[in-house]
Amino acid sequence: MKKFNIRKVLDGLTAASSSSSSPAAQVGAAKENDAVPETLQSEHFQLCKTVRHGFPYQPSSMAFDPVQKILAVGTQNGALRLFGRAGVECFCQHESGAAVIQLQFLINEGALVSALADDSIHLWNLRQKIPAILHSLKFNRERITYCHLPFQSKWLYIGTERGNIHIVNVESFTLSGYVIMWNKAIELSTKTHPGPVVHISDNPMDEGKLLIGFECGVVVLWDLKSKKADYRYNYDEAIHSVAWHHEGKQFVCSHSDGTLTMWNIRTPAKPAQIITPHGKQPKDGKKPEPCKPILKVEYKSTRAGDSFMVLSGGLSYDTVGRRACLTVMHGKSTAVLEMDFPIVDFLTLCETPYPNDFQEPYAVVVLLERDLVVIDLGQIGYPIFENPYPLSIHESPVTCCEYFADCPAELIPALYSVGSRQKRQGYSKKDWPVSGGNWGQGTQSYPEIIITGHADGSVKFWDASALMLQVLYKLKTAKVFERARGKEEKANTDIVDEDPFAIQTLCWCPESRMLCVAGVSAHVIVYRFSKQETTAEVQLLEVRMQCDLSDVESPDTAGDQTPTRHSPVNESPQEAEPPAVASTQSAAGGNNSNSSADGPRDNIPCLQVRSSPLKQSPGYQVELLVQLVWVSGEPPQQITSLAINSSYGLVVFGNSNGLAVVDYLQKTLLLNLGTSQLYSPSEPSQRQPCSPRKTRQPSGVLCDSTDGPSAAEERCKSPNSGSTSPCNSDDDRKAKFIEKVKYKSRRFSKTVANDFARMSRKISSCNEQKPNPDSKDNSFSRSRSSSVTSIDRESRDAVCAFCFCETFPRKSTDGTTSPCMLVGTTQGSVILVALSLPHGDDQRLLQPIGISSCGTVARLKGGILTMALLDASGSLLSASHEPWYDPNSSDEEKEKEKSRWRRPASPPSWQEGQDSQFAVLCSEKQAKVLAMPSQTRVYKHNITESSFVLRADVVCMAGTNCIACFCANGHIMTLSLPSLRPLVDVNYLPLTDMRIARTFCFSNLGQALYLTSPTEVQRITYSQETCDNLQEMLSELFTPVETPEAPNRGFFKGLFGGGAQSLDREDLFGETASGKASRSLAQHIPGPGNMEGMKGAASGVVGDLARARIALDERGQKLGELEERTAAMMASADSFSKHAHDMMLKYKDKKWYQL
Repeated sequence: MKKFNIRKVLDGLTAASSSSSSPAAQVGAAKENDAVPETLQSEHFQLCKTVRHGFPYQPSSMAFDPVQKILAVGTQNGALRLFGRAGVECFCQHESGAAVIQLQFLINEGALVSALADDSIHLWNLRQKIPAILHSLKFNRERITYCHLPFQSKWLYIGTERGNIHIVNVESFTLSGYVIMWNKAIELSTKTHPGPVVHISDNPMDEGKLLIGFECGVVVLWDLKSKKADYRYNYDEAIHSVAWHHEGKQFVCSHSDGTLTMWNIRTPAKPAQIITPHGKQPKDGKKPEPCKPILKVEYKSTRAGDSFMVLSGGLSYDTVGRRACLTVMHGKSTAVLEMDFPIVDFLTLCETPYPNDFQEPYAVVVLLERDLVVIDLGQIGYPIFENPYPLSIHESPVTCCEYFADCPAELIPALYSVGSRQKRQGYSKKDWPVSGGNWGQGTQSYPEIIITGHADGSVKFWDASALMLQVLYKLKTAKVFERARGKEEKANTDIVDEDPFAIQTLCWCPESRMLCVAGVSAHVIVYRFSKQETTAEVQLLEVRMQCDLSDVESPDTAGDQTPTRHSPVNESPQEAEPPAVASTQSAAGGNNSNSSADGPRDNIPCLQVRSSPLKQSPGYQVELLVQLVWVSGEPPQQITSLAINSSYGLVVFGNSNGLAVVDYLQKTLLLNLGTSQLYSPSEPSQRQPCSPRKTRQPSGVLCDSTDGPSAAEERCKSPNSGSTSPCNSDDDRKAKFIEKVKYKSRRFSKTVANDFARMSRKISSCNEQKPNPDSKDNSFSRSRSSSVTSIDRESRDAVCAFCFCETFPRKSTDGTTSPCMLVGTTQGSVILVALSLPHGDDQRLLQPIGISSCGTVARLKGGILTMALLDASGSLLSASHEPWYDPNSSDEEKEKEKSRWRRPASPPSWQEGQDSQFAVLCSEKQAKVLAMPSQTRVYKHNITESSFVLRADVVCMAGTNCIACFCANGHIMTLSLPSLRPLVDVNYLPLTDMRIARTFCFSNLGQALYLTSPTEVQRITYSQETCDNLQEMLSELFTPVETPEAPNRGFFKGLFGGGAQSLDREDLFGETASGKASRSLAQHIPGPGNMEGMKGAASGVVGDLARARIALDERGQKLGELEERTAAMMASADSFSKHAHDMMLKYKDKKWYQL
């Protein structure tokens, strides 16, 4: 356990090293008794992924186990997502990353076969909580196009692009010598190749008959025993799919011209029926007009009533722009169900897994490109089921997210109660049909909440407790504004091309339930939580923030006006008194109408606020709207930082022009300063050299534009990956990357382009700046930031971080703490601002708040990311907050709740010669710990030289605190507090992803998350305790379920042979009968080497079940033999008893001498 002393810790500062914690301080610490213990060790940390939530990105295939009730979805990047009941989810990944083209369950056996686009097939064991691959088979000479695994069979049929069919034993994953060659399947007179195999299935009533569909339109019924074709069915149009009727006498094919052909198996000459579901029937009897291809068809029968035929595609070509549709044909009725996105695949869910029984369909699972829909076939109108999975994360692109672990317990019920009123109506009344698996039995019970901001201005609250995810409440911030109805009404929103309501950043206080969001159109909205509905006008406050060109000449002219410090400031007539919304909008409209013709646009907000009173449902309701306005033709800069404090009643935000402090209780602007004005006059070094002013790129939406095929280009390589030292990276590679960034910035939305440009500047700076090991801390100059060194860098010192706290405002003080605010800038400065609050709650709403800048307390390399305060014992000093109260409740209840307002007790009085607080500061390059109030550096640690930190948070871990950092090169690090001792450094993500960079966030108790794709959230843990308990916390996919009984053949079918005919595939496909396959055709690859995987790989799931059945048969046979022996012994005993009785009767009356 490392200890240090705060009294003697400054003795060795002169010998401090810039690359590690001060050794002299550590020596001084060992000499004292009143030392601060640091309990965190490296053994407390371990990094691993926990769960992945959201919709599978770029889905490509789907499968369903009708007995286990498990749904599997494959994606184009080789991922597998498995779903059971609500809360049962699992994520797997193929190492190759190739697209999953088909999935096949081994029904009710806890196994899954996946076929990939790289011509490999894999057997997954689902009987363990983290599924693993048992076997793999890689084809070398042929491309896989289709797979089929009959129910309760161990032989897998694989169709190839050459038209051949190979057979694989799923127990051993070895090829059978039995091969169906394409030239033997088609007619000998055919001169052309039939194309790839697009369908394989066995006759439901005869397992010895295999139906093979070729792309060219030829269908072959193959006799497996005689190894020849019984029938061939020819049609002029290409085939996309084939489906059997359960009686095995008919099948239906879907074609590329939008037709369905129905065939009787014994009449191959022509189709029994040709159907064009969406084609216009000509009156003269000619062939209907061709339609779009029917990509898939399924044919399901019912005991009572007509059969169902479900198909996708087939629409007429004249329906240009019409959305994708699923067609359900039931008897004479045809229902066309429009989908929001293109259809990837669909499956009809049936009551029985046996293909030779009445199917009794009850639902259709439709996999769309960006959604999963389940349709109820049992109710009129075909309503959809309410989806219990968190698949709506990407409903609008995620622009920011925050993660809160160990929240107040009453938050989740409160959010759920208001969010339950937002649910849609009209869902099916039946239970969700995908109901397999069991929940985990984890011990973690603390509440967790995830908040996501979206491009449409919505904010979603999610319950993330116990490794699950469920939406609680959705807030629509765009309701505050008027929506433009046409292009002529979009004059005020031209600083963004699209999504003007997108959420830029957000700040939430869980204790007071205050929420503050900042949008890309330079607006800030403050929300209060209320359980009652209200209707009121929106309180509007307009702020004019500008940065004149003269700010590059002098540090004293950065703001609009220079307010008098130590007093509240009103910057403009609009700010002196909150105007009515209607008058504000009319004035804005008048200025806007003349701005284009008479002069530059000025004092105009980017969005128009609703002029009518806003009806607000229970939940979060608008307290105040703050809008930045245009200044002399210049649009407002995007907001880069945001913070709110419910105890002080303040919200503060900053951008590249400066910062503004707003009192949301009095609805007034308190401070509006340029960044340079925050520095004290005694700091002449704050003058910043900068490049000539460029044309400002307007801010845009944060969402990604890479949802299409170019998503793979989105990931960029780490600037120092593959390098052995901080400065030996390849210059040409970095130059190419920067050029790629510049090219991509033309294609992305503007804020994303700014992010890419910022990344490229930082990577180029790593190439220009050489680390100097002999450099001291005082040699660092703000005029030469380590993050940016080229002329293209951002010259303005923007505000990027805030921290409300109660600390000592000056080095020499009266011994008490007071409300303060730490301000961090992109140039690495940390400025202390003192707040003077009125005494008493009655005076708070009447008297103004005084604000004064106390100057710079520290300078770090790189932009400031996070700041926090610790007490003398190393405990985190959280910002004060008020308890939640309902603003719409009665006056008595308000007074009762307000009486509970309290601020944390102030620390003990400061005595001369003592430092009773620590200020923890972390930037993009380094971390420092200062002793307060002396403001002397206690510890310093250079986090990275060759990269930069993207996200840093002070988090609670194992009962103490540490700094968690995520770097652009993919490393995740933690540092102890207050000594900044490195605890863990893991290379987690080898490549830099802009989406991850914007959404990565840490939380308490070793939790973190990031947006791994546009539709998925990946949760990880860096806690050893959570990793140890992960197996118990994860859900189980496989549960022991008895397989339903096979359908009864009936007396007459059994008598006359009309029932299903079985096939001994072992005798037909085994090595004895068919020989060995060519070794060069495919390569067998064993699965991973974990214990469960090893056991499964040695036998295979199907093999275990087969051997279990054989063992049961043997046991039954032995029991039968034992029963026979017992019966024989009983007969022998009866015979002996009879003979003994006869002997007794014979000699009963005789004397002994007569014997």
